[in-house]
Amino acid sequence: MRAIGVSQARRKVELIDHPEPARRGADEVKLRILEVGVCGTDREICEFKFGEPPSGSEYLVLGHEALGEVIEVGPGVQELRPGSLVVPMVRLPCTDPACAACRSGRQDFCLTDTFPEHGIRRCHGFMAERLVERERYLVPVSPELRDVAVLVEPLTIMDKALREVEKVQRRLPWQPGIGRRALVLGAGPVGLLGAMAFLLRGCETTIVARSPATTPNAKLAASIGAHYVSSRETPVSELGPFDVIYEAAGAPLAAFEALVALAPNGICVLTGVPPSGEMVQFDGGKVMRNLVLQNQIILGTVNAGRESFAGAIAMLGEMHRKWPGSVRGLITDRHPLEAYANLLLSKPQGIKSTLVL
Repeated sequence: MRAIGVSQARRKVELIDHPEPARRGADEVKLRILEVGVCGTDREICEFKFGEPPSGSEYLVLGHEALGEVIEVGPGVQELRPGSLVVPMVRLPCTDPACAACRSGRQDFCLTDTFPEHGIRRCHGFMAERLVERERYLVPVSPELRDVAVLVEPLTIMDKALREVEKVQRRLPWQPGIGRRALVLGAGPVGLLGAMAFLLRGCETTIVARSPATTPNAKLAASIGAHYVSSRETPVSELGPFDVIYEAAGAPLAAFEALVALAPNGICVLTGVPPSGEMVQFDGGKVMRNLVLQNQIILGTVNAGRESFAGAIAMLGEMHRKWPGSVRGLITDRHPLEAYANLLLSKPQGIKSTLVL
């Protein structure tokens, strides 16, 4: 079957003939992959910055944002049936029996750093025509979201972030909710979805990015009622204070500089994964002073568990009902699998590109 493989050893990204997986376990499900989103992580793997193939394989099949259709189920499968639409989870549990996180089904909190991730490390991804996966790692999605369900995986980041923020906020001696004002750093798909989530919760939401307000991203931000600000025109320090800062750009300097706009008791959520070795300079004394004296928190969050996949699907449904055109507008172009090179090996032109299998 067709697939997109990345070989670190040969420094090659190519359309390959990958063996079609066979269903063996009673709880396994075979999927036809319908659509796969392309993101910065995929492009960095194609630049050979990271990525790890499964043991014994010369290459890694790429892709971690997908929508699939069930075509076969094992005798132990309980809920899914042929024709069901599902979003496959990305991170799988490690095998260490002492890892309490993975043994409890929360591999997003893995203690060993030995977990596999589809299309990223130690596990083939979704840029292939077929996939076999255990039912517990497949999350059903309604047919009404068929055209936008590929956005679920990026939205899981925000769902988990909101859950963590709400847990942290319980430390306060009153019920603050998420907060009145939210700042999103970055206007890519993760940032725009994050802004939508804040707006659903009644937050006054500002998106800050480097691009001018004439870009499609900025226009989409305006269409949902968010304020869009170009950081080249207005510094973040002039916009605060914000109760929550949601970093979705992977830019360390922008993230730490934005902390001057964090309100007392505020929370800054980091989601970007920049390469190591990117040195930045900022006023560490001021940051530390504010963190201590104003009870502020910096929180990191990473690929989510099943709870957040289900939550993201529900949230995407809310967004689709409220802003149907804007949510569909996040996916700006769709291409056949054979067009992989234009999407993976060059700078993206739209907001979110996908490969349709």
